[in-house]
Amino acid sequence: MTVLELVILAVGLSMDAFAVAVCKGLAIGRIQIKHAAIVGLWFGGFQALMPLIGYLLGSRFAAYIAAVDHWIAMILLTLIGANMIRESLDKNPEHVNPSLGFRTMLLMAVATSIDALAVGVTFAFLEVRILPAILSIGLITFCLSALGVKIGSIFGTKYKSKAECLGGVILILLGIKILLEHLGYLPF
Repeated sequence: MTVLELVILAVGLSMDAFAVAVCKGLAIGRIQIKHAAIVGLWFGGFQALMPLIGYLLGSRFAAYIAAVDHWIAMILLTLIGANMIRESLDKNPEHVNPSLGFRTMLLMAVATSIDALAVGVTFAFLEVRILPAILSIGLITFCLSALGVKIGSIFGTKYKSKAECLGGVILILLGIKILLEHLGYLPF
């Protein structure tokens, strides 16, 4: 996986966290730097931790399914992306608790990073260098989540669904690219 592909994947994965951070910024109201940092650390930390866990789990099985790993990667990324697009089309407004307490943030961080666990499994199949991958995902998610809190306090939820939809499309396209590469249809 190239650096550009990794950055694109990280942006796609971070869109759920970004969308929730936007809502969090709206719920909190008057934002301070520490609010953005707390949300960014929770979401960025879990977006880095979950692919590592997925990678460790996937590494145990990678040798057994190497012949179909590209199909698994494509299917997982497509399912995650399709779910993000489906969620972006949901017109029911979500109520977000303005609390930055441990329990609230833990639940939100886990909920927004479950898809990163599945991506971590695909990393094992694709033999991705895990440390740069999880650091990139964590850092990009931290930055976008912190930015999302600020955007939420200024603009509200105007861009939430668009961000989720874009993230879903990015993940689906990346899954298709991985499949086409392994089937020999893409020269790069």
